[in-house]
Amino acid sequence: MNYRDILVAETYGYRPLFMNLATPPGAYDAPVLVWIHGGAWLGGSPALRPGWLGSTDLVAEAVAAGFAVASVTYRMSAEAVFPAQLDDVSAAVEWIRENAAGHGLDASRISVWGESAGGHLAAMLALTDPGIRSAVLWYAPANLLTKQDHHLAGAHLHSDPAHTPESLLIGGNVHDHQAEAMAASPVAHVSPGAPPVLLMHGEADRVVPCEQSVELYEALRSAGASPELRLVPGADHCWEGGDVAALVADSLDFFGKNG
Repeated sequence: MNYRDILVAETYGYRPLFMNLATPPGAYDAPVLVWIHGGAWLGGSPALRPGWLGSTDLVAEAVAAGFAVASVTYRMSAEAVFPAQLDDVSAAVEWIRENAAGHGLDASRISVWGESAGGHLAAMLALTDPGIRSAVLWYAPANLLTKQDHHLAGAHLHSDPAHTPESLLIGGNVHDHQAEAMAASPVAHVSPGAPPVLLMHGEADRVVPCEQSVELYEALRSAGASPELRLVPGADHCWEGGDVAALVADSLDFFGKNG
């Protein structure tokens, strides 16, 4: 069953936020995967662009494996600064909890899955919402300060430190607003009680360096949690050069064991 354009949040002065929900046939107490898209907090949508995953349909694969998939939206950084984005994806999770029974969902089995900027938001959800069961993070920024350094060191995408994606997210140069930058960084929210987390990252990622996932992995381990890390040789951002079908299958296997 597919439910489209479900209204999950209305904040006065901003556009309404919607969610798409796909459920297995005859869903009854189905575990839920909340999919959060990337786009540098500047763009993107739940609609997967043609060819991004090759012939792999992430939502269809998840539904076939018995999961419901909620594809959510959030405000871009040009619309509102952090924590608006986290508030928006949290609102979608709350809608699921409040409406689970009427859609054959298990409100106690909600996991998060995100890529790039969406992986960052998935990490923030997993580390701040005690009801999240597990998380799969694809090439996600983990520390906005070290992420900014990567951009500036190679003049990658942006050379003005006030206009990098991470600076736009918090509304100012992250090095001039370090408290806000760290509050928006997953590495600052690790704890021994963190849910199971699988970090997946291409070793050849030129947009979000794989050291971001390594940094979050090490922070979680140091805090006493038990994360998993998989670095994919030769894979660039958005899994260019990687076996996407296998990565989707591995992600779903992780959710099956931990969702």
